[in-house]
Amino acid sequence: MVETTVGDLKSGITPLVVLHGGPGMSHHYMISHTVLYTTHAIPVVFYDQIGAVELFMDELDNLLTKLGIESHFDLLGQSWGGMLAADYVSTRHPRGLRRLIIANAPASEALWEESMLQHLSKFPQAFQDLVRKHEREGTTSSKEYQDALQVFYNKHTCQVVPWPEELVMSFKAMEEDPTVYTTMLGTSEFNTTGTLKTWSVIDRLHTITCPTLVVNGTEEGAQDFVIAPFIERIPKVKWVKFAKSHCPFWEDKEYYFNTIEHFLLA
Repeated sequence: MVETTVGDLKSGITPLVVLHGGPGMSHHYMISHTVLYTTHAIPVVFYDQIGAVELFMDELDNLLTKLGIESHFDLLGQSWGGMLAADYVSTRHPRGLRRLIIANAPASEALWEESMLQHLSKFPQAFQDLVRKHEREGTTSSKEYQDALQVFYNKHTCQVVPWPEELVMSFKAMEEDPTVYTTMLGTSEFNTTGTLKTWSVIDRLHTITCPTLVVNGTEEGAQDFVIAPFIERIPKVKWVKFAKSHCPFWEDKEYYFNTIEHFLLA
């Protein structure tokens, strides 16, 4: 495992560990979070995840120990990383965790799938038929399907077009080796068939005792009803909603990072 740390872990300022999405992407698209170090000297730790859910958790534990920050750290998980963060905290209850940020993530995979299907249903019928045709025929790797998916992503994943180079890099890493993504989710954005199909953290959310910030966007997969269990069940929770979609750290940088900084420094 190779991690990238921006800042001094011995500075006395609580470091923020960042969990990227995917699963199977790289951390590059989250690199804008280095602004937290630039503006407030908050050390930020990035790394690329490997493996299945339990291995992901073991890997995170190993990272914290390796860096010597297991007794005092903050945790931010985005998209799949938010799912992992919620799962990790509600299962392992790390004693050194100070604050938790769950960004643009669902409380269950079923809720996410329902949300994505809702968004798909608002596209023209011909677009929906094209998507369904390729899913039915197992041709989701075709250029026609991938081009259609990009149209969907430009509306519901990141509305900064063309996409930031770092986001393109992370998607490319997943495309070059889709094993983790297809194993855990499947080959369709709208029909989960992988190991995460029945994933849910809802019944454990009440055990998350640290201050928690939940953020989502207006036009993304983590719609309000998708994150509602976080808001309803985590005891010390704050919710902030952004105007656009799944990547507010690119779409609404100033407001997003002001929100993150205010929460971490409170």
